[in-house]
Amino acid sequence: MTHAISQRAEKLLSAPPMPEYIRANMERADNIWNAASNPDGYIPLCVAENKLVWDLLEPRMNECRDLEPYSIGYNSMVGAMPFREVLADFMGRTFIGRPVPPDQLAVLNGAGSVLELIFYVLCDVGDGVLVPTPSYAGFWMDLETRDEVTIVPVHCQSEDDFRLTTQGLDAALAAADRPIKALLYTNPSNPLGRVYSAAEVAEVLSWARDNEIHVVLDEIYALSIFGDVEFTSGAKLHQDMGEWLHIVWAFSKDFGMSGLRAGVLFSENERVLRAVDGLAMWASTSGDTQSLLRQLLADEGWVDKYIDENRRRLGQAYRRTIAVLDEYGIGYYASDAAFFLVIDVRPLMEEITWEAEERLWRHMLDDLNINITPGSACHNGEPGFMRLVFTSAPTEAVVAGVERLGRYARSLT
Repeated sequence: MTHAISQRAEKLLSAPPMPEYIRANMERADNIWNAASNPDGYIPLCVAENKLVWDLLEPRMNECRDLEPYSIGYNSMVGAMPFREVLADFMGRTFIGRPVPPDQLAVLNGAGSVLELIFYVLCDVGDGVLVPTPSYAGFWMDLETRDEVTIVPVHCQSEDDFRLTTQGLDAALAAADRPIKALLYTNPSNPLGRVYSAAEVAEVLSWARDNEIHVVLDEIYALSIFGDVEFTSGAKLHQDMGEWLHIVWAFSKDFGMSGLRAGVLFSENERVLRAVDGLAMWASTSGDTQSLLRQLLADEGWVDKYIDENRRRLGQAYRRTIAVLDEYGIGYYASDAAFFLVIDVRPLMEEITWEAEERLWRHMLDDLNINITPGSACHNGEPGFMRLVFTSAPTEAVVAGVERLGRYARSLT
């Protein structure tokens, strides 16, 4: 056929990489809950966006619209140096915990692009990447779609509070049927909302170094901590990150700016940075966005107040959410960071199988009109645990959605 498309395009069409819960969310976007006008409307509890801070961001962003000359012309595809200099100061001061050289940063159009490019650079087609589960669902899209690497899950168990251990890493590495090139490790955790201690991070990084594999450390929620815990960046633990440790961050979560598409890679590996630079033309962040963000970050007083207020609001939304879960007796794993927590829905399932979890998720979506990230999308090792996002809608909407789930749970007793 003269107009046939490629085999890789046919594969993409036959098995779309986007998770079903995301497609369902998009389809229902025009029927959003409103207490007065649409009380039975759709309530998204599945997308990790922070909808609690727009009133803080809007006036400051509107003030940062003085375009600078570098922003409208060709520039470095990994970020204009004036932006990277301010960004490096911000990262070092707020969560890295040590100086960050701006020439060791690459800015791309979102954390997903950062992950796709760095794993293109680190891995060959068919290589394996260890990912602890439960996991962020999007990693499979980011790594497997175009890079054609294979994620090898490191399944953590509910009976151990889903703790990642070096014993679990050992087992996954030994059982892998392909070369393992890297570990993708997220702190704070998605979907658990858990901050790993400095000792836990150090143990995992030491394990990876002993096994001579790269670590891509996703710290995208580093500034969204609301619990009484301390975050320690892997870059602070390893003042010399060398060729094996790479940090990922973005504006999408801590600043609630997922639509601006600005992700960051911090690496000391000069060959990795040069290779990413060679690919960045197809994943660069617009100069307009860089100019806006440079001006915003340069106002350290505003940034510090924003971070504090964001944390306060996250904690408030979390506490209101778990209060409803407690009221209806729905079990969960406590969170101290990010936008979500994991709930235990096994009591709502007629049997503990993936098929039963799918039926429950469908019931939530079609009959309760709420969307909670299913455990299968998080590649859990066992069914019955779902991610509930408490920032993807105003807190009143989240509370209404959790109450719908709670009433359904009560109806089963």
